[in-house]
Amino acid sequence: MAEYFNVGKFVSTFGLQGELILKHNLGKKTSLKGLQALFVEEKKESFLPWFVQGTRIKNEEEIYVALEGVSVREVAAKLVQKTVWLPEADFKKFSAKSSPISFLGYEIVENGKALGKVLEVIEQPHQILCRIDLEGKEAYIPLHEETIVKIDKKKEQIIVDLPEGLLDVYR
Repeated sequence: MAEYFNVGKFVSTFGLQGELILKHNLGKKTSLKGLQALFVEEKKESFLPWFVQGTRIKNEEEIYVALEGVSVREVAAKLVQKTVWLPEADFKKFSAKSSPISFLGYEIVENGKALGKVLEVIEQPHQILCRIDLEGKEAYIPLHEETIVKIDKKKEQIIVDLPEGLLDVYR
């Protein structure tokens, strides 16, 4: 199965023609030019493809999106607040290489031991939280200048030195 990455969600409709506003966290201004389809999470881990008819930039974090089969505001309204996902290849093409969201899929490693892959990136004012699956349980790893030892883009690893006892909370 292809891997999908959460890039944001539809925050509202726009106009009467069924356009939607996608608030994204791709880390750069983009129109998603050339994107064939995006995926909407209808139910937990159930992604339905929606074919893109057109897009245009609204601002740094938002894009107007026109989808095939959505030509009136009422149909578009049903997609508002739904999470939007992209397949891995499209995600890598459209996300900024330096943005925190580019850590999705990276392995978090401490003392040579892999803790888990980054499943979600949550940006906060003073740090980034990475959600991982730690021994079958959900765990949040803080990333900031004191916890990051090295980021290896080639190996797709984030080497960390975590505070004593942090992982015990999740175990």
